[in-house]
Amino acid sequence: MSVKDMIKDEIEKLPENLLSEVFDFIQFIEAKKERTLLAKASQELSMPSFEKIWNNDEDAVYDSL
Repeated sequence: MSVKDMIKDEIEKLPENLLSEVFDFIQFIEAKKERTLLAKASQELSMPSFEKIWNNDEDAVYDSL
């Protein structure tokens, strides 16, 4: 039995009043994943700009620190 199936079985056992809490938790997990993906995408998009600042001959002496 897959984890997904086990979760479905457990959800079936819950009383109706707790299902909204489960749904809120699922939405929280999805939002957390979205924030992580957004942060990583932002970092990747900003890398070329920062490389222009970080990789220059004037500051090369600091690269070995």
